[in-house]
Amino acid sequence: MQFKLSLSSRNQNTIYNNRNLNWFKITKLKKLHFFKYQGTGNDFIMVDNRSQKIVFDHPSIVANLCDRRFGIGADGLILLEESGMLDFRMKYFNANGMEGSMCGNGGRCITAFAQILGIIENKAVFEAIDGIHEVLITEKNAIDTIVSLKMNDVNRIEKENNNYIIDTGSPHFITLLKVSVI
Repeated sequence: MQFKLSLSSRNQNTIYNNRNLNWFKITKLKKLHFFKYQGTGNDFIMVDNRSQKIVFDHPSIVANLCDRRFGIGADGLILLEESGMLDFRMKYFNANGMEGSMCGNGGRCITAFAQILGIIENKAVFEAIDGIHEVLITEKNAIDTIVSLKMNDVNRIEKENNNYIIDTGSPHFITLLKVSVI
């Protein structure tokens, strides 16, 4: 079963399937003011949630917002929230709607977002799920903002055959390959 929702601003019809209809039933989200940021090819829905009014109490809410065909479309959603002791707090959700581990590109994007909101100038210290991060905005022009982010130190390296697993706040799987240069 499909349902149509008319978008009056462009006079287009968008088809919403049952999955999207269920999303409307479980959320009280009527309107979401958001920004779209990208860092090194990863794109994020950015939401200023310092008021703590936005609560995603079901993973399908974020998953539907991140859906590239029926939602806004993104690799993840990031809430910028108040921090008791630091400049701000980053709460990151993967595109599947689950709260994720630290995302380095997301951390750089939220820093640029915090600067646009006037929360920080060129330096900041923020908290994320994996701890505290220091950031520095080293360059800014009309198009790009260059942000340096200090990730957590790697405390453990697991090795199996030619594969490595390291954790910088988010697990990374590394495979070394032999490449011949012509």
